[in-house]
Amino acid sequence: MTPAAYVRLDLDAVRHNLHQVKRYAPNHKIMAVIKANAYGHGITRVARALTEADGLAVARLDEGVRLRKAGITQPITVLQGFVCSDELQSMLQHGLDAVVHTPQQIELLQQQSAHNPGLTVWLKMDSGMNRLGFKNADFANAYQALLRCSIVEQPVNLITHFANADDLLDDKTRCQIDVFNRAIEGFPGQRSIANSAGIIGWPNVISDWVRPGLMLYGCSPFAGKTGTDFGLRPVMSLHARVIAVKNVSAGETVGYSGTWQCKVDTRIGVISIGYGDGYHRHTRPEAPVLVNGQRVPLIGRVSMDMITVDLTSQPHASPGDPVTLWGPGLPVEEIARYADTIPYTLLCGITQRVYVVEQ
Repeated sequence: MTPAAYVRLDLDAVRHNLHQVKRYAPNHKIMAVIKANAYGHGITRVARALTEADGLAVARLDEGVRLRKAGITQPITVLQGFVCSDELQSMLQHGLDAVVHTPQQIELLQQQSAHNPGLTVWLKMDSGMNRLGFKNADFANAYQALLRCSIVEQPVNLITHFANADDLLDDKTRCQIDVFNRAIEGFPGQRSIANSAGIIGWPNVISDWVRPGLMLYGCSPFAGKTGTDFGLRPVMSLHARVIAVKNVSAGETVGYSGTWQCKVDTRIGVISIGYGDGYHRHTRPEAPVLVNGQRVPLIGRVSMDMITVDLTSQPHASPGDPVTLWGPGLPVEEIARYADTIPYTLLCGITQRVYVVEQ
């Protein structure tokens, strides 16, 4: 029985995309970013597909603990670090690496006994993102304080994050590079600066470790491009089925609030997917949907469990026919444009009731 809505995950594509990262950043270590449930793809299954990555990165402590309990042994960096002593102890217990970005974290480290196991630390610089990290004026003092922490493995690693790397014409990225390089000059330790956009668009700034995220899942970090433009393969495709076909007369409206009106007699299809599954509610009419592999336009509003499409070009479509919302022949980047959002939002938004098929 075909599920009403399901995603198909191509884990070979994850491995392919990792190899593409290696082509873009040869001789550099790869910290594969699998936060937010691996961008909606399943954190454990993706981690197991990334055995060739040198390390993994997650956002939160619980994600790292989950991976350790699943038997993942690679280095795992927690990008948000820890905020209290209990979290620090859990990181030590599970052998997780920490990003340090506040004075309070350093105070917690200073309070630890030297008998604790050592903690690998990435000291984060705020080079212009203005989110996490130490500003230039405080960075050197934070570094020196970490040198005096007996619990911290030496040398301390150094990290920052790009704010605008997906815009190749924006000078902010070059400014961030300069700020970071000046701040860390003369400091030992591994460096990490490049995310997916940095890896592809700013190859001259790649440092010891790269941190690919979106590109691992086959998507482009640049507007107007798709992953295939960079030799990447999409990992996730989203599918449903036609559940009803009906004729609507000219002048009648379709869907909630009657926002879409038939200009002529129209044959429509009702499809078993909606925002309750993760298909974005604000996807605009005319967004393409594949029915039997052929493009048809979305009509009316997206509802919780269903969408409607214009089947004028598909006179033989019938209930049970297969539907693709994004996947082969229909890049998720294209659907994101119709939803006035970014591919990350769509990939991360798939809900628990959607069936998962691995291949």
